Amino acid sequence: MIARAKVIISKDKTVRVLAGVRLLVRRCCIAVLEEENFPGRAEISVTFTDDERIRELNKQHRHIDKSTDVLSFPLGEGGEYDENPATGAKMLGDIVISVPHAVAQAKEYGHSLQREIGFLTVHSMLHLLGYDHVDGGLEEVRMREKEEKVLSEIGLKRNDSYYMENE
Repeated sequence: MIARAKVIISKDKTVRVLAGVRLLVRRCCIAVLEEENFPGRAEISVTFTDDERIRELNKQHRHIDKSTDVLSFPLGEGGEYDENPATGAKMLGDIVISVPHAVAQAKEYGHSLQREIGFLTVHSMLHLLGYDHVDGGLEEVRMREKEEKVLSEIGLKRNDSYYMENE
């Protein structure tokens, strides 16, 4: 099944987004919807911002007074979503990505900025679809497996493994 999605991408005036990132984000959103066999059309909002703004959002919505890499704001629960009356698309929610955080994490993990933005997008899309990893355990493992599967399918394969062997 080919997923259909309207991905609305915006950015703050404080950040610069590389050419091709909009296409990458759309590919990631659609790939997650296809992996999850999402029925019908979907609508997702993705905003690129700076650390100061994402810190404000994190404090306002999660009561955590620090910046973070990405925030997800699901609009549905239990697979039920409101529909956009004009398009019939299910409104999944909002994704907010901190560009400075993404740049720093790409350097820290030794991979490209495209890989990091792809990961953050896929990760957040799974949150919009109801996945969670806060309590760890099997849910976290399932989410990580889905993230890597989607990223590999769109050509953003991981450079290393999840574990280090004892020497």
